[in-house]
Amino acid sequence: MNWKKIKSEVVHQNPFWIYRQDVFEVEGCVTPRDYYYVETPGSVMVVPLLSDGRIVMVQTYRCLQNKYSVEFPGGAVKDRQTFEQAAHRELQEEAGLITADLINIGEFCPFNGVSTELCKVYLARGLERVAAENNPQEPMELMPRRIDEIENLIKHNQIWDGQSLAVWALVRPHLMRNE
Repeated sequence: MNWKKIKSEVVHQNPFWIYRQDVFEVEGCVTPRDYYYVETPGSVMVVPLLSDGRIVMVQTYRCLQNKYSVEFPGGAVKDRQTFEQAAHRELQEEAGLITADLINIGEFCPFNGVSTELCKVYLARGLERVAAENNPQEPMELMPRRIDEIENLIKHNQIWDGQSLAVWALVRPHLMRNE
């Protein structure tokens, strides 16, 4: 199917994303079609692998669901940052860890019909503890877990964050090779 963009307009913008309305001529349609979506600079998620084989997850409160969520450290790519720079920043901010051994595992689109966001996934090894950022809006509790414990949390719907589930699907084969 052929879509030709004939107009693009910013409907709303905030520090995190841009909400757009594009108008397309669509093959087979008489009238142009509106398409609304969110544009972001992207995001990262990091899977920190400790020397004892445990993986660091974080627990944080998610106000939209009004409950705590167990997730991998991650967040938005900031202005003028590369994905790798964002991964290092998020690892330090959320987990209080740094690494020189960051491996790009893959990428996915978290909500491809609604957002342009691309999330890149990294495995972090050779970790060193540093001070985590103390952000009162995003308090984090570290939760180092073995692979079988993560599998059990997923099985019992205690890990319900969609991005963390996608990350697990991408990183799990790499971890199983190292067992």
